[in-house]
Amino acid sequence: MPRKERVIEVIDGDTFRTAARKHPVRLANVDAPEMGSLGGQMAKVALQSLVQGQTVTINTVARDKYARSVANVKVDGRSVNAAMRRKGYK
Repeated sequence: MPRKERVIEVIDGDTFRTAARKHPVRLANVDAPEMGSLGGQMAKVALQSLVQGQTVTINTVARDKYARSVANVKVDGRSVNAAMRRKGYK
């Protein structure tokens, strides 16, 4: 069941924290460079521009080995996952 939550921190180009969760949320089917890698900061800024401070709809599709929700995420009905893929993070 999708949940609406407010994003409080973007960790990198495919992971963020919400006020309501203990563990971060990772975007499903998005692979952005890690922080410290070439393009990592640019990917983080791209995700921040989409979700920072926003209320997002999180539809968890799996959990990863770090206990993060792997999810499809929307802002105002628009897919954040698709937006990041259009920016080249596949």
